[in-house]
Amino acid sequence: MMTITRLVNMARIGLIAGCMLAMQLPMGHAMASQTTGGHDPAVVMTRSGPVRGTVAADHRSFLGIPYAAPPVGERRWASPRPVQPWTAVKDATAPGNDCPQPASALTGGTAPVNEDCLYLNVTTPAGASGRRLPVMVWFHGGAFTTGSGRIYDPQRMVTLGNVIVVTVNYRLGVLGFLAHPDLDGSGRPRSGAFGLEDQQAALRWVRTNAAAFGGDAGKVTIFGESAGGMSTCDHLAAPASAGLFHRAIIESGPCTFLMPPTTSLTFPIAQAETTGVALAQRLGCTDAQSPDAQDPDAQSSAACLRAVPVSELFAAAGDDLVFWPVHGGTVLPVEPSQALEGGRFNRVPVVQGTNRDEHQLFIAILEATMGRPFSEADYLPTIEATFGEDTAAIMASYPLDAYDSPSLALSTLFTDAIWACSALQTAQLLSAQVPTWSYEFSDERAPWLDLYPAPSFPSGAYHGSELPYLFGGTFFPDTFDASQRRLSDEMLGYWTRFARTGNPNGAQATAWPRFTQRSGKTQVLTADSTVPSQVDLGTEHHCGFWAQLPSAG
Repeated sequence: MMTITRLVNMARIGLIAGCMLAMQLPMGHAMASQTTGGHDPAVVMTRSGPVRGTVAADHRSFLGIPYAAPPVGERRWASPRPVQPWTAVKDATAPGNDCPQPASALTGGTAPVNEDCLYLNVTTPAGASGRRLPVMVWFHGGAFTTGSGRIYDPQRMVTLGNVIVVTVNYRLGVLGFLAHPDLDGSGRPRSGAFGLEDQQAALRWVRTNAAAFGGDAGKVTIFGESAGGMSTCDHLAAPASAGLFHRAIIESGPCTFLMPPTTSLTFPIAQAETTGVALAQRLGCTDAQSPDAQDPDAQSSAACLRAVPVSELFAAAGDDLVFWPVHGGTVLPVEPSQALEGGRFNRVPVVQGTNRDEHQLFIAILEATMGRPFSEADYLPTIEATFGEDTAAIMASYPLDAYDSPSLALSTLFTDAIWACSALQTAQLLSAQVPTWSYEFSDERAPWLDLYPAPSFPSGAYHGSELPYLFGGTFFPDTFDASQRRLSDEMLGYWTRFARTGNPNGAQATAWPRFTQRSGKTQVLTADSTVPSQVDLGTEHHCGFWAQLPSAG
């Protein structure tokens, strides 16, 4: 029988660095500004060569375009390199390979192992050629462990909002975020952030090629959910990302994210390298194999690791070694929250927000793992294992008898502590420096995704539940009623107007005031017309209580 402590460890590592994977849903320079031949809308000349996509009545799609060279062989755990140009028209009617990741419903139950995976997908409105439309670049979620750009179908966003959407694959898990001293050069640590460098390479590709598809390289919005939202935070703090984007949308990935008691948005380089050395030891790629002048056949740890098959890398990492973006190196010098606190970040307008019942998803996944709902006997041990010295105060503030079930009690307190109050803090820090709009997605009837076992309690506006309102695709069944369809249209309007003007507001839309520290008001996105249009997150989610706990000081 799995213990409560083990389950909470899963919450700490699996929920945020593994279970988010289950939540993620399916789906320079001068350049040519016209299609090759001048007339065929299915063919576009990119800087690297021509591509042929698919033309529908209201949109065009170009899938599986390589934006960097395959990160294989010596390029495994190296910064992305330019793609090799081509002359013949390349087929762009099917997505490229998913980056290597564990098997899941999103991958059809198989574990992709092909490292040739740095591809992106471009969707444009019909008749976009020669225009200067806003470009929105989507970074998928999945705990930096799973997911791909192909899962998300942006057709409605593109056609309703008259924008271009680019979805991106980037290296994941151990292949994207391994840090090891032997992978660094000249004493300047670059390892631990290769996946972020992939995203930067995709943004440089967009800057170079936007006009060829009818896009405006001067109006690029980066956006993402969960790990994709956290990636967006990272680019706010990453020096090399400066100038590659002009607006940012952060969905359920607050820049001040903190999973008690220690896990934050990124890992410090020293901690990450300790994890990397532990992996190398498991694989026999130890310091004893470092180059030795007296042993010409000796192999460096980096060379040894690069020779290990993908499946063996993932097996050796297991469930206990977590690979997330790393700060303290050249790619991400400081943790994003510190960058915001110090005002040292790429200053662009930001939309950021959270879902009212974020943790409902993770409690449902844990219940499925246990094979039963949480019981009253689980409540105290779960809180103790996670919050330690704060347990008594939390039990008093979140008494079990105030909730319909232990599952809902745990979900509520974790949502408040981890998600809502972090989102509020992120909005406060951003709004002191840049135009900021804060939202809370609150549709309590949001459809439950069949990727997960049905919960034993009302799911509410759980983590990821806003995604079907923005995207279509295989994993987005359209079961909306009329009010939810209106909400979807409203959200698409907000997102795409923000991409166009840097402000989500527009004619006939519900007014969305900027977030200010003085007002503290957050816009509510819901299909329920009886719910107020704004909420105070701090009051709703008891953020004052969480801020005064001993561990918070």
